[in-house]
Amino acid sequence: MNDPACVSFPWSMIDKITPRPDASVQEILKQDGLADLEPVITSKKTYVAPFVNAEETEYLVIEDAFPNGRPDFKVAGFYFTERETVDRVEKMKVCTCLNPLHTSLAVFGCLLGYDKISEEMKDADLLALVQKVGYKEGLPVVVNPGILDPKEFIDTVLQVRVPNPFMPDTPQRIATDTSQKLAIRFGETIKAYQADPALDSASLRGIALVEAGWLRYLTAIGDDGKEFELSPDPMLESLAPTAAALKALYGKADRASVEAAAAPVLAETRIFGADLAAAGLVPQILDDLTAMLAGPGAVRKVLHEAVQA
Repeated sequence: MNDPACVSFPWSMIDKITPRPDASVQEILKQDGLADLEPVITSKKTYVAPFVNAEETEYLVIEDAFPNGRPDFKVAGFYFTERETVDRVEKMKVCTCLNPLHTSLAVFGCLLGYDKISEEMKDADLLALVQKVGYKEGLPVVVNPGILDPKEFIDTVLQVRVPNPFMPDTPQRIATDTSQKLAIRFGETIKAYQADPALDSASLRGIALVEAGWLRYLTAIGDDGKEFELSPDPMLESLAPTAAALKALYGKADRASVEAAAAPVLAETRIFGADLAAAGLVPQILDDLTAMLAGPGAVRKVLHEAVQA
């Protein structure tokens, strides 16, 4: 087991968006004569069903370490490469070219009342936001794996993958566990900007807006002024005092009160993956959060102004 010439444990990276089982797909399958398709929803709100609805686009990158040989899976479109390249593909996807865009759409999709990611892509402001986060802010520090072009990868994400109406994904699903995602999806970019003297981390306008949007999301009040259900997250209990304090400020927020309420969470580097104060992002986050707490329509107003900047 310890001899790589006999047994290997190749690294791999798979990328294929696979949403929860969707009722519209279930109905199509029923019309085709299939039965007993009802999904089971667990106590933790995970979904299990006899069918899967997923996108056509897929990437499977595997470390080429097979001491006993392997079939020629390249004919199926698999990528075989070195371990380091597998790791770089993972970082490109998770830190820059897909997952940050997904989380941006999830946070604002929930706030703006969307129930389909594909519908969000028809929203000019949301499209501009993910273009800003991906192309303008992410690409300057992207980890380029060499075997996939980062810009082309984002092109496919924004032009083919997430706008696909037949891949019925929801912002509510992607918003699950956001407290566990912010560090890797945005923190790595923030740290990369801080490490490069030619770049200014305080200029990350799109990322600052998403961080502020997540704090606004925790109030569970949509941009229409109505309450919605937060997606499951292991830190919701510990975040509850901050969420309650921000919710109490809805419709009457001032900068000083918002700062007092949000400061403990904004200082949590384990959530954001970087020191937001050292990165110069806290003032912008607080400005955005204060403005988004003004009342109905405030989230849309701040979003529109931010993406036009």
